[in-house]
Amino acid sequence: MKHQQSDINRISKVYDVVVIGAGVMGCSTAFHLAQGGMQVALLDRGQLCREASGVNAGTLTLHMTRAALVPYAMAAWNMWMSAEQWLGSGVLATQAPGLTLAFTDAEGEMLEERAAARREYGANIRVLSPTQALEIEPGLNPRLLKAAHCDTDGFASAYLTGKAFRHGLKRQQVDIFENHPVISVDRQNGHFDVVTQQQTIIRSKRIVLAGGVWIEPMLAWLDVHIPIKTLINQLSITERVRPVMRTVLSVANGLLSLKQFGNGTVLIGGGWQGIGDRDRGGVQVIPENLIGNMRLARYVVPALSEARIARVWLGLEAETADAMPIMGDVPGVQNAYVIGSAHSGYTSGPFMGKITAQHILGQEPDMPLFNPARLLQEN
Repeated sequence: MKHQQSDINRISKVYDVVVIGAGVMGCSTAFHLAQGGMQVALLDRGQLCREASGVNAGTLTLHMTRAALVPYAMAAWNMWMSAEQWLGSGVLATQAPGLTLAFTDAEGEMLEERAAARREYGANIRVLSPTQALEIEPGLNPRLLKAAHCDTDGFASAYLTGKAFRHGLKRQQVDIFENHPVISVDRQNGHFDVVTQQQTIIRSKRIVLAGGVWIEPMLAWLDVHIPIKTLINQLSITERVRPVMRTVLSVANGLLSLKQFGNGTVLIGGGWQGIGDRDRGGVQVIPENLIGNMRLARYVVPALSEARIARVWLGLEAETADAMPIMGDVPGVQNAYVIGSAHSGYTSGPFMGKITAQHILGQEPDMPLFNPARLLQEN
């Protein structure tokens, strides 16, 4: 794409790397690249961590993390719990025991299998009897058949994510360009020219695409085609109620997650889908799914029958064809990288950004990345 000189505002600095997408993974990548000595620009069409990273349930759990990603989630869990030390600002990360519950024989088998698989990757998960589970969480429905318990669990206040990363990024002298939608990426003589809707051009030696559900159209800027599925997850929060739980709860079938914050509100999730897509975002709640989610929550913790829903919203989640992350070199494009689309990506995000930065800095990552080439779609 060619631009007339009178139409553009070219940033004079040539950055070592520009990161497009300021969610958890993009922010963490930018932070660690700058910490490693690079001059970094971070762009987003909106504000820091205001898309999926700011509206998710904030769960920091191993129970809902795919087994192979457990080591990544454990490393990231420690980063979340110490965010005030490395970012200079926290997200109210709270350690709490996690329980996954089974109320049917089929859920019980699923619980046993998944607990065993996660243990193989280092998760300290043990299966409890109903009596043992009720001693930990007395408010559970006594029809419980069994539960899986893990101490490495907890939650954060996701709405604080952007504030925390802003503090850390400024300390690392990252140049932040918010409200700068990117319309194209041009390759010019070994550099990348990132063109924004404001006709600002930011030049960089390297580029990182960290756009969550928007990774698919972002890769298309570089003529690379990898399909990314968009999930539209419904979440709800109640008005304040008396203490009704002290653990992070989920059901083995994956249809419920529950946590109660210190102010008494209860956040209810579980991946029930709403209406929307990548282009429009979350458009509309599906009433039947909302009712199903609420009924399941009330069944698991009967005291929630006292609660009233204060707000319902929709959050977007990205998923690759094999439901594993996309992290590493953009196939066929030198000095271009991509990161995102991790299941339970909020939990693992800080660490995944760190190891992606290590790779870009020429260091050996603390854990392996996930080669994007495996997902290439043939033209």
